[in-house]
Amino acid sequence: MYNPRDNLVLFSGYAKLPTGITASEIYKLIGIIVLVDVSTGMVVEADCTLATDLARRHVSKSIVGYDLNRGCEPLQQILDRVYQGSAKKAVTTVIRIIYDKYRSYKQEMSPDDKDGA
Repeated sequence: MYNPRDNLVLFSGYAKLPTGITASEIYKLIGIIVLVDVSTGMVVEADCTLATDLARRHVSKSIVGYDLNRGCEPLQQILDRVYQGSAKKAVTTVIRIIYDKYRSYKQEMSPDDKDGA
């Protein structure tokens, strides 16, 4: 029987945080974790390791609902507009890493047309 949760795949990415900010004193790296419905590319849940609850919630809410099939640039533009924290460059890096993992996953899961021809 079909279970919609079968299409949910967790992707994560990490990047070094700048020194001198609270998050770097706690974590050293920022992690962003997303749960994606790979049948649609939609991010259904997101979490991150920023230092404050407000920053974690705000960044996570900005990511949820995004369609990764659109590429990472539009999401990076959204985050560039709504997040002005010191970890901005690290957040941008992590979004690229997650998108690259998603794209690789989709390529690996698609049928190999070369062998079937």
